[in-house]
Amino acid sequence: MAQAWRCSGLRWPAEGPVLAWEGGRSSALTWGKRVAFGVAGGKGGVRTCVGARGNACPPGAAVPARSTGARCEECARLDRAHSVAADTLADDPRPYRVYLAWFGPGMTKVGITAVQRGPARLLEQGAVCFSWLGTGPLMAARRTEELLRAALRVPDRIPYADKRAVRAVLPAGEGERAAELAGLHARAVALAGWPESLAREPFHPVDHVEAFGLKGVPPAVGEVGELVAGGAVSGELVAAAGPDLHLATPKGVLVLDTRLLTGWGLLSGDGREFTVPVRPVRDRTAAAQDGLF
Repeated sequence: MAQAWRCSGLRWPAEGPVLAWEGGRSSALTWGKRVAFGVAGGKGGVRTCVGARGNACPPGAAVPARSTGARCEECARLDRAHSVAADTLADDPRPYRVYLAWFGPGMTKVGITAVQRGPARLLEQGAVCFSWLGTGPLMAARRTEELLRAALRVPDRIPYADKRAVRAVLPAGEGERAAELAGLHARAVALAGWPESLAREPFHPVDHVEAFGLKGVPPAVGEVGELVAGGAVSGELVAAAGPDLHLATPKGVLVLDTRLLTGWGLLSGDGREFTVPVRPVRDRTAAAQDGLF
């Protein structure tokens, strides 16, 4: 029987995107590379929970094919029990940065990330452009994030489906892509009520269009909704953003959210079949926010 590989996610080191595998191995992803694999069928054709914090799920529970978390309810709870994202970690002594991220016209968010992570969090989220806003202790960064949400109505979350939808309508120039962030940054630093321990940072936009390979890529016509036992995926990698791979196929460019891979046994493939469920990409104009404020 062919060896089944288990993916642990898409990573964004400085050299570019890589697919990580359980056991420590990784596969570099370069533009033009063929991404092809089959999904294990038969008795092993079940998607199972990936566990929490490096520990296996005790019962090896089955999880839904459409879940992007690939964790059962109990493991999901344990994974978030000591998490900055879930607001359950308040005593982290590391310095944090507040950032503003732009994903497309009318689509911005505020967030925080540990200084030691650099821009990795922004690449993981698929931010097309971003700028740091301030640096300081965790709770000061969190209060600043809340200040922007309340005063400027800037969200701290944007659905991935919306991010995918606007990638096809990005402005051509870096200056155009940074324009909305520039205005929002100016309004943010002018707000009263900033924590004294958070140092404001000047506006300095960082553009990820080149890093993501999005320049000149045809609009995606569909996205993978789920993997299925016995299914196959094959396509030429033309771009990657956040957890998404943009694959050129005979049907057009299709987007594969690599979070759907975790929990499955994957088999090497050299064919050109694409036999997993695909749904249309959301309407690009409907995906944009009504306005920044």
